[in-house]
Order: sequence, then structure tokens, then C-alpha cells
Amino acid sequence: MADAFDARIVRRVKPAEEAKLVALTFDDGPWPGSTPAVLDILAHEGVKATFFWVGQHLERYPDLARRVVAEGHAVGNHTYSHRSAASPAEVAAEEIGRTNALIEELTGVRTTLFRPPGGHLKNGLVKHALEQGYVVVMWSALSDDTKPGADAASIVHNVMGRVRPGSIVLLHDGGGDRARTLEALPLLIERLRAEGYRFVTVPELLESGEVDTNPWAARP
Repeated sequence: MADAFDARIVRRVKPAEEAKLVALTFDDGPWPGSTPAVLDILAHEGVKATFFWVGQHLERYPDLARRVVAEGHAVGNHTYSHRSAASPAEVAAEEIGRTNALIEELTGVRTTLFRPPGGHLKNGLVKHALEQGYVVVMWSALSDDTKPGADAASIVHNVMGRVRPGSIVLLHDGGGDRARTLEALPLLIERLRAEGYRFVTVPELLESGEVDTNPWAARP
């Protein structure tokens, strides 16, 4: 059972024939100060991405959630309150279940994707998610776009230094001022395209190959 659970914690996928696929993901939205601009950039570039939503933000900004889905992006669960503290079973069930109910109610989407806030795997949330059949989506190309002092150049540099075929890129569209991410996003898309990458959603990436059980191995 542990092995089956481990196979559903995904940081990278090995696409067939090492196709140069990459999945952009955005956490902590929907957020009125940045999600619309992210969507505008993605639409202009013809890119589909995956958004991991906080339930409290869904309640406040349901129209943004509907726009994300209407424009063809995939969505996942990022808990109701962006909780990263230890979570007993009943708390984990509330955080995840309440958010999934909101997603379905507002957009009609029943997602099976979950990302734990802060990437914490041992606080009870991931255990509950796996028991409920979710795929836990982590990342293998960290942008560090929320770090103090980050700028567009460093965000692009961080991703390009870590990306490889099948990578999942972590960015943020919510939770604060995301001006640096917005500045970096079109530059990042341009750089990835120049290196031959094609953009897919996380569900599409999962369908493209097998989960990489050693995502931190040195790039070839």
C-alpha cells in the first residue's frame, strides 16, 4: 500500500520518448490582484496551466474561478485555509473536503488533484488526500517567486536551471503582491519555448508517461 501511495505523490512525469512537456502550476488563488493578469498572459501565449485553489479565496472570488475553468485550465485543491499545521483526520477532511465541494459547486469540476500548502507531506493532509484517492501534485522546478528579493530574472533563471522534460513548475498567482511573477511569466514562456518545450496541464502530463520516482536525479 505504501508503494501505491508513493506513486501518487508526483513531482515529475517521464513522458514517452522524453517528450519536452512542462506543466506550469499556480498556487494560492484565485486572487483579484494577479489571477486576471496571469490568465491574460496565458491566453495571449496560448498556454494552458493548472491552478491550485484556496477555499477561502474561492468563496470571495467565485467569478475568477469560473473564468479559469472557462478558459480551459485545470484546477486542484490547496486546502480551505492554506493550512500547513498538523491536521488531525477530522481537520484534514474538512480542509480538503470543503474546498473540493466549493470547486465543484462553483465550476462543475470534480478535481482529484491536491497540493499541500508549503509542500508539507507529514502533517496529516497528504495522508488523508491519498486515502481519499487524490493525486498529490508537488513540483520539480521551483521558481522561488515568493522569496524576498526575487525579481523576474531570478524567477526565470531558477526555473530554467531546474526544468527537464516532464517537470512541474511551481509559481504563485495568489496570497500577496505577484508583480514579479507577472513580469517573469511571459519571459519564462518565451525561454521554455525557445528550448522546445510544450505546455500541458497536470492531468495531461500525468497521461503522458510514468511518474518519475527519482525526480531529483541530475539532468542528462
